Amino acid sequence: MTSETLPTNEKARPAANSTRRVPLSRGLSTKLLFLTIAFVLLAEILIFLPWIASYRVNWLKERLSTAAAVSIVLLQGEPNSLSHNAQNDVLMAIGAKAIAVRDGGVSRLLVVSDMPPQVDEHIDIADVGLVNGMTGALDTLFFGGKHMLRVFGPVGDSDKEFELIMPDYRLRDAMLRYSRNVAVVSLLISLFTAMLVYAAIDLIMIGPIRTMTRSILAFSEAPDDPGRVIRPADRADEIGVAERELSQMQDRLQKMLSEQKHLADLGLAVSKINHDMRNILASAQLMSDRLRQVKDPTVQTFAPKLLRALDRAVAYSEGVLHYGRTQEPAPSRRRVRLRQLVDDVHGLLDIEDGIEFINGVETAFEVDADSDQLFRVLTNLCRNSVQAMAADTESAVVRRLAVAAERHGSVSRIIVTDTGPGLPPKARENLFAAFRGSARSGGTGLGLAIAHELIRAHGGTVELVESIGGRTVFAVTIPDQPVRLDQARNGLRRPA
Repeated sequence: MTSETLPTNEKARPAANSTRRVPLSRGLSTKLLFLTIAFVLLAEILIFLPWIASYRVNWLKERLSTAAAVSIVLLQGEPNSLSHNAQNDVLMAIGAKAIAVRDGGVSRLLVVSDMPPQVDEHIDIADVGLVNGMTGALDTLFFGGKHMLRVFGPVGDSDKEFELIMPDYRLRDAMLRYSRNVAVVSLLISLFTAMLVYAAIDLIMIGPIRTMTRSILAFSEAPDDPGRVIRPADRADEIGVAERELSQMQDRLQKMLSEQKHLADLGLAVSKINHDMRNILASAQLMSDRLRQVKDPTVQTFAPKLLRALDRAVAYSEGVLHYGRTQEPAPSRRRVRLRQLVDDVHGLLDIEDGIEFINGVETAFEVDADSDQLFRVLTNLCRNSVQAMAADTESAVVRRLAVAAERHGSVSRIIVTDTGPGLPPKARENLFAAFRGSARSGGTGLGLAIAHELIRAHGGTVELVESIGGRTVFAVTIPDQPVRLDQARNGLRRPA
């Protein structure tokens, strides 16, 4: 197969894999290594400035001390005791052009050779500050070699002041050698420090981050594989917290994906069943229509209820796929007599002997809702209550299901109360979550999830008011539809 015939995802896969692998030259470790070297060198440069200034001052002090020793010897003898050649030898040994001494305000030129026409810089050894020393050192280092210096100041405990006139090329050569040695040592220190810092941070931080990155990439390739979940290390620092949070997030994501897969499989199975179920219910509708022709009073009493139940079953079968698409149809709201709707729910429930059903809704009570959707909500709530109380086999236990309603202004509140054992803690924590909020073994928890979704579409709420042993109360709150101002005005303008 040629590259032109490869599918699009196959062509894109090498590019995607290339973005998942970070080259060594762009990795955090390499960046950290070079940054450490740069920062250490920067610190060495900042330290080098006072060092080179101190080196320059000390070098000049040594030359001035040597000149002072020679001056003391000359002062003890005859002024012209040294020959011209001897004076040149002394000056060459010191690297100076002239040596002078100031005593009691009188200056004497002791040794001189080729007196320069001018002096470029005057340096008082006793008064060289940090800033002056650094600027003078940099000037000598970068621009020196051709300047003439006059260095003067006291030496030791002597009350005399000694002067030395000398070129700066030897000083500059000495400073260059010193700078070169410092640069080599600084580079070695930077490399050594960078390697130590790199090893420490790689062990403490970069390594765990690399592990988390690999775990994320591996998890993204197969999120349903439990072996791809990172195993956090036993650390109390920020890396440990990040690893634990990542592990918990991957666990939650795996559970969520498993639930979504379960929902997808369930939706596929229901969609396959739905077609045949609708045909069966349609046949049942045709046969139930013939019951209306039977003159038996008992049949005439139950036939309308059976027809309504079949109509709702057909509607539910057609609406199953809507829920499979995680979307319910918008409610078609009308004024509904709630007591009659509760009676229909009672007639549909399979209530065994010993369970008492009380319809406490007033006859004239009306609610603004979609009758079919509200019927489904009440059916789910009442069926859950009946199933919970059916588990109690003791004859002395009171088993009662009551439905009541009350109105607060424009809000209707329907209360469903049973005397069952109450909801377990797990069901209360995941009350309206499908497949997690079931109160009984083998349940799906879809009933409360569907009820919550339908009532929320009405702008209302379903809430658990109370759940203890012997009393569980659910409340369904539905506000009336808001009246649009333009529609209300048009209604008032219509003639009577």
